[in-house]
Amino acid sequence: MKLSTLFSGILGFGVVGSLFSVIPLCVAADLQTIQQRGRLIVAVKADLRPLGFRANGGQLQGLEIDIAQRLAQELLGRKDALELQTVSNPDRLAAVLGGKVDITIAHVTGTSLRSRLVSLSVPYYLDGTALVTRDASVQRMADVGKRTIAVLDGSSTIATLRYRLPEANLISVSSYDAAHTLLEKGDAIAFAGDASVLTGWVQEFPSYRLLTPTLSAEPLCIVMPKGLQYTDLHSRINQIIARWTAEDWLRERATYWGLP
Repeated sequence: MKLSTLFSGILGFGVVGSLFSVIPLCVAADLQTIQQRGRLIVAVKADLRPLGFRANGGQLQGLEIDIAQRLAQELLGRKDALELQTVSNPDRLAAVLGGKVDITIAHVTGTSLRSRLVSLSVPYYLDGTALVTRDASVQRMADVGKRTIAVLDGSSTIATLRYRLPEANLISVSSYDAAHTLLEKGDAIAFAGDASVLTGWVQEFPSYRLLTPTLSAEPLCIVMPKGLQYTDLHSRINQIIARWTAEDWLRERATYWGLP
């Protein structure tokens, strides 16, 4: 498979050219370089509550920001030995591939296609497709029946819904705002998306409820550069995440941010 074709399948045709052009310039730092520099550079989201978003004062916060800060503490001895760079979805892998950041912690689902371009850590959170609703008649997934569910255009969530809720009527929307409008008008009974993102929805609109359990399981992973020179970085980060999991720190932080 050509590399450009692989990019298309992973990131969409619109960003293939720009991503491909930065690959030869990749000079991502290895663990020793990061430690000598004394600063960990991490790509994060700034508009995805509760994973990574800006508080009223403009400060970045959320589960993934907590993870970045504690990684800096573990690797460099200080949680403020950290530089955060905000990225849009198309740039989450490109930032690492182009050597602009050391790692990315920005709602990246671990997939086999992505693992051919970058190294992915062991999961720090298990996300999945969920539904959000404010209709009292819907208390569990089975209550949806043949009623209408809103879902984002082209989302991978569509395939999950077709499989898990085959009788439901799906209606595509172009944005979260459009989905909210449909639900407010009563033209859809629920909206489907990632549980982590819908948690932010419920925090913004408290009259809505998140239905659990999720309809799928999708691991969120840290993106790291690929190559033998990064083996120490991979091993160290994976060991740290495994310890956080065993110590329940990740679960405690997820609960703190309201994640299921």
